[in-house]
Amino acid sequence: MNVLYYIDSLGRGGAEMLALDVCRNAARFGIEMTFVTARGGQLETAFIDSGVPFFRLGRRLPVDLYLASQIRRLIREREIDIVHGYQAVDGIHMYLASRGVKNVKNVLSFHGFVPDRKNRAALKFLIPRMDTNLVVSHSLRRWLSDLKGLDTESNFSTLYNGVDLGRLKPSGRSVREELGIDQNALVFGMIANFYSDPRKDQLTICKALPQVFEKLPHAHFLFVGGIENGAEDKVADCISFCLQSKISERVHFLGSRLDIPDVLDAMNIFVLSSLQEGLPIAVNEAMLVGLPVIVSDIEPLLEATQNGVYGMVFPVGDHWKLAELMIDLGMSSDEQSVLGLRAKEFAKQKFSIDAHLHELRKIYISLL
Repeated sequence: MNVLYYIDSLGRGGAEMLALDVCRNAARFGIEMTFVTARGGQLETAFIDSGVPFFRLGRRLPVDLYLASQIRRLIREREIDIVHGYQAVDGIHMYLASRGVKNVKNVLSFHGFVPDRKNRAALKFLIPRMDTNLVVSHSLRRWLSDLKGLDTESNFSTLYNGVDLGRLKPSGRSVREELGIDQNALVFGMIANFYSDPRKDQLTICKALPQVFEKLPHAHFLFVGGIENGAEDKVADCISFCLQSKISERVHFLGSRLDIPDVLDAMNIFVLSSLQEGLPIAVNEAMLVGLPVIVSDIEPLLEATQNGVYGMVFPVGDHWKLAELMIDLGMSSDEQSVLGLRAKEFAKQKFSIDAHLHELRKIYISLL
């Protein structure tokens, strides 16, 4: 089967990393991929290097009919069976491109936050016109229905994210050495962008750290992730709190990084404090490399950890409870090992790229 993926821009987000892993592995499952982007971005070179035919077409307008015509040309030339997008702008253009082209099916994936009214209006238009819609967790499906008023009853399926474990192999370069952190130190970390919208909650972690560092005097924390326009104040609040609390020398704001395997290799414990999620790739990656995880108790993270069986859970926004869990886990290397191994085995079954592609192929076949 021939599948065209369209993603408008290629920043290092969860949907983009999933699409990249699919491109690198789809041929093993009998799926021939074509990849199209309009704006490119940080991951463009990685997509080109994946070996999948890659096309950067450009987009001049929010709804660009010329772009849709170019995608239509590719659909016909490459005999595409299925077009698959990851956000509203993707869905609009692939829907326009495939209209009137016989037997081409449309698939739209939902990964989490719906940013504004314009996107919700576009999705209300698109959902009934897709051949199937995919959500990355059962809880995201409920959230889209209950809070965003989207109809998720009829043509929706749940498909967990998948991560290529081979992509997470560290290079051997030491992030600890780069940062001047002792090899025997205890390192916590969170990988998540700073968003202007209420998605991530790095400040709650900062508020927990004074207690953590008091009990664990050799501990450090790594914040890894880019800064979205409009989120500068959130970063400033975190840095200001750390300065005022006199812990800034042990809290490292690393910005966006491409060496995520090396960053994960530098960590002992992964923490994800979120307000809203779909089912984040970052926590899947951490579990797959065997890191014990501590997450906030929003529904998608409860789903990812099976209600705390495969990770520790704290009430969202509760920095006191978070600090308690970080201290307890940080003091027990045995518990870290046991929880990390248990999470890894579970993640291999549920969140590996092979598990994802096995289920995705079945969905594609059902459409054809």
